[in-house]
Amino acid sequence: MTSAVFVLNGPNLNLLGKRQPHIYGHETLADVEERCRGQAAHHGLDIRFHQSNMEGQIIDWIHEARDHGLAIVINPGAFTHTSVAILDALNAFDGPVFEVHISNVHKRESFRHHSYVSLRADGVIAGFGTQGYLLAIERVASLIKVAAAEADAVS
Repeated sequence: MTSAVFVLNGPNLNLLGKRQPHIYGHETLADVEERCRGQAAHHGLDIRFHQSNMEGQIIDWIHEARDHGLAIVINPGAFTHTSVAILDALNAFDGPVFEVHISNVHKRESFRHHSYVSLRADGVIAGFGTQGYLLAIERVASLIKVAAAEADAVS
């Protein structure tokens, strides 16, 4: 296992900054990636940052994280509400999983209130804009620090 945090983004997030900026803001996905890389580097972590509009590709990255990932930060987009397959893949991952949504999904259409991913997620961050990604990375770093301190105490 490496120190990589997999940051996975689902459908339409490639349009971030262009699609419904009144909901999702003006930052692009490239801006989000740059900020995530900076936050991770601050904690000595690597990032594997991906986006796909295809469910199967996201599942493949989750499978890759089983061998090469420390944690998963996932914004599954609309797959949040529909994908049992992504839930099953996440259930096969042993590390922490954090679900991120740029908007507050609970203030939106009722179909957005249900998340299959939340059934596996160790934490959910919604409505903090793109800062939610940074908060999730900060939580991963905090968990690593606690685990290291516990390991030192046992040694």
